[in-house]
Amino acid sequence: MTEKNKKKTAPTDRIPAVLPILPLFDVVLFPKMVLPLIVKQKESIRLIDEVMAKDRLVGAVTSRSKQLKKSYSMDDLHGVGTSAVILKMAKTDENTVQILLQGIGRFKVSGLISDDPYITAGIETINPSEPEGKEISAMMSSLINQYQRVVELSSSLPPEIGAMANTIEEPGTLADMVTSTIGSATVEKQVILECFNVKKRLKEVMRLVAYQIEILEIGSKIQTQVRGDMDKQQREYYLRQQLKAIKEELGEKEAPNVELDELREKIKSGKLPEAAAKEAERELNRLARMHPSSAEYTVALTYLDWLTELPWSDVSEDRLDLKKARAVLDRDHYGLERAKKRILEYLAVLKLKPDVKGPILCFAGPPGTGKTSLGASIAKALGRKFVRMALGGARDEAEIRGHRRTYVGALPGRIIQGIRRAGTKNPVFMLDEVDKLGADYRGDPSAALLEVLDPEQNASFTDHYLDVAFDLSKVMFITTANRLDTIPPPLLDRMEVLRLSGYTLEEKTKIATRYLVPRQRSAHGLTGQQISITKGAVKTIISAYTQEAGVRNLEREIAGVCRGVASKIVNNEAEMFKVVKSDIVGFLGPAKFSSDEIKKRVSTPGVVMGLAWTPAGGDVLFIEATIMKGTGRLILTGQLGDVMKESAQAALSYIRSNAKALEIDEERFSKTDIHVHVPAGAIPKDGPSAGVTMLTALASIFTDTPTSKNLAMTGEITLRGRVLAVGGIKEKMLAAHRAGIRTIILPESNEKDLEDLPENVREQMTFHFAANMRNVIRIALGR
Repeated sequence: MTEKNKKKTAPTDRIPAVLPILPLFDVVLFPKMVLPLIVKQKESIRLIDEVMAKDRLVGAVTSRSKQLKKSYSMDDLHGVGTSAVILKMAKTDENTVQILLQGIGRFKVSGLISDDPYITAGIETINPSEPEGKEISAMMSSLINQYQRVVELSSSLPPEIGAMANTIEEPGTLADMVTSTIGSATVEKQVILECFNVKKRLKEVMRLVAYQIEILEIGSKIQTQVRGDMDKQQREYYLRQQLKAIKEELGEKEAPNVELDELREKIKSGKLPEAAAKEAERELNRLARMHPSSAEYTVALTYLDWLTELPWSDVSEDRLDLKKARAVLDRDHYGLERAKKRILEYLAVLKLKPDVKGPILCFAGPPGTGKTSLGASIAKALGRKFVRMALGGARDEAEIRGHRRTYVGALPGRIIQGIRRAGTKNPVFMLDEVDKLGADYRGDPSAALLEVLDPEQNASFTDHYLDVAFDLSKVMFITTANRLDTIPPPLLDRMEVLRLSGYTLEEKTKIATRYLVPRQRSAHGLTGQQISITKGAVKTIISAYTQEAGVRNLEREIAGVCRGVASKIVNNEAEMFKVVKSDIVGFLGPAKFSSDEIKKRVSTPGVVMGLAWTPAGGDVLFIEATIMKGTGRLILTGQLGDVMKESAQAALSYIRSNAKALEIDEERFSKTDIHVHVPAGAIPKDGPSAGVTMLTALASIFTDTPTSKNLAMTGEITLRGRVLAVGGIKEKMLAAHRAGIRTIILPESNEKDLEDLPENVREQMTFHFAANMRNVIRIALGR
């Protein structure tokens, strides 16, 4: 450095060892810097009055707390401050004093002298030397350049302050001056004040300034973008005003006014209810005051479109000819007599009482039984529009009720959307898979459906988006479900449940012949002359390649046959093909199911056939039991639920308590372990209806007596051996019939449930009704 740039010492030699302490709030005073302050604390005002009469020297120390306090102690203040002189003082009133402080030098607080009426403390003055050298000069030059950039970007700093930084020769003073003027936090400024090493202080200040440059550059970029957007909007407004003036000169009407006139006409001709018309007029008047380029204009316009497009009073005329309706239902679906009967009853009531409310029906049954397609057929029979809404996996309440208009991109719920698509207020509205609704933090859709599916409430259904009531009482709602136990009880209570059980072999044959074969033939580009499938072939497909309650897999297998025939015709192997029973293996491969294989499994003692209900229909369930040397343990496997495990325990207890009657040696129970297994171990199983089957399996293994190959059973047992009624009888019987089983043991209380079975199934099967387990064992084991 040159001679004139040699180090200088701050004039701190006249600072006394004891100073009155003036607390500072949210600000830091640096040496040689000037700071204006407004003082309101009584103790601080008294301090200023006394020092003004003496040497005007105070110790300025920053408060640790961010909250302004009425009084301070030494614990509330930092340990390093700045000695300062009061340059000016002015009292604006009795409780407020304005002063101008100039920092002199740094000091450490060495101890408290007095805290009444204000803080007086002993101090240790810090006189850091100003270092020299190339590195310091380079750091100062870099800091000045950074600071110049801050001044350029900041609107609060005058350009002159950047020039002033160039005139500062001392590195410590430069660091203090830059820190005091940039927008760093008070805590960071206090760190710089407490940094006595000038070289280290320069580095810290350079870091703070670099951070401030980043912040200011980002802010400048944002301001530029905002200013550009505003300029664009102003330009668009100016051009629109010019366009408006040109159109007025040409005598043309503005497009927005045309839109408003069209909406006004729709409101008048739409026959809106009073509340909806009033809301539409209010929104239309609000729209007329908006500028077309505003975001709110589009929101209001969309809302009015929805409001005026809904069929508030449009209804389709019902076809009340019961014979024609029956013909349509029979043409589209085979069987399903209960559902058809209920629709015809509704039509009859509608003919007598036109203002009757629409029924809320629930078609419950296994997949593939025609629940969804029946809804479309009902709409066709009634002459109404059909709307289908899939509820599987729906988790958001807004899917039913819509979003409020405060949300960006808000729309009505799917109920109102479906009504708009239908164009009438009395469509057949199918809510598909209502048993698969979900719920999460966005709400519970099933709770929102309570109002929709309640005839007493849905006359004033209010969508969140529309915010006006819409009458859903004329809508015929039909829901579908595979199982009812997953539907919330309050929702299930609002629906009339019609169970659609599985089909018999004869019913499936007729369905395939009348509907599935012609449909798949057409889907594969074949004609009736090119392909024909005999009834024997159809029955083979049903019994050997499908094991379902419905006909969905059956249609897939028929499609496989059609593809095979199409391939032969295209390869010129045949011009027409008649598919007979023996051809099926060539098209579909080896048989997947066999009733003979099922019957072979029960040819050994300990294996008994039971019947189970599943959401996909009934099914055949095997219970296997075996015994081995052991200590009397009962082992249960096959992924059994708690209820099924308890049934096994109850069955074993009954066997042990009735060992003499069953001619079983009682000592065997303590010398053997018993293992009960239910195959298909990957599938969870539960329920009480396997109790009869488990007891029979245990009795069979202990007496070494197999059951009949053609026998299956179901029923719940008690510890005393009573046989209790179970559910799903129709589905279970149809499953047994499909599997070729013709002898069934049922609880005596379930005899009445056989009335639902098709007559041909009842005639082909033999039923035994048991009131207790002695009857079951006598029938099954002959003991």
